Amino acid sequence: MNDIRVVVADDQAAVREALAAMLDLTAGIEVVGAAADGVEAVSLVREHRPDVLLTDLRMPNLDGAGATERVLADAPDTAVVLLTTYDDEESILLGLQAGARGYLTKNAGRAEIAAAITAAAAGQSVLDPQVQQRLVASATGGASARPAPSGRAAAPAPDLTPREREVLRLIADGLTNRDIAGRLFVSESTVKTHINNLFAKAHLRDRAHAVRYAFETGVAASGQAD
Repeated sequence: MNDIRVVVADDQAAVREALAAMLDLTAGIEVVGAAADGVEAVSLVREHRPDVLLTDLRMPNLDGAGATERVLADAPDTAVVLLTTYDDEESILLGLQAGARGYLTKNAGRAEIAAAITAAAAGQSVLDPQVQQRLVASATGGASARPAPSGRAAAPAPDLTPREREVLRLIADGLTNRDIAGRLFVSESTVKTHINNLFAKAHLRDRAHAVRYAFETGVAASGQAD
């Protein structure tokens, strides 16, 4: 199996160099470039076509969200993982809505960063536990603050199948596709099919949006599939 090729971007030289050195010593990962800002990151991605861009969110000239959008437009096969000190809702949604496949805080250790890179390269989404908790808290708070016009909690899309609702609940619990497959005793490709179907039916953009939807509709709070 070929190594996962990574470009690292961070405006702090010490952080950038430490990340590059750490990842180069990690089995299965090869750092092919290091950028000091989003503009340079986009340029390096165009040049090297890596599997993953690991980038800070707040950088001069072009931030991580802007770099993510440009990278996905120019090199859609490159996955983006954000690694940042910011774990507020606005920053998280900014990054995820730009198309990042992973969001980690800089409290993450070497193993967590490597696992996120590996997961992103395999097409999976990874959220730092703190980030997951922040999204869940925001979603549950938003649900109580915005009741449905009828005064009752909003109901999930009526055409979601029981299995699709179960997959949605497990996404809200923070499980990866592989974890969901193991929980339901099905293949990862079957899980991806369910996710694609429920995303299309519920008009969901990404896993962060799915977490919000699950709590707002009561699927996650129900604790069981319908």
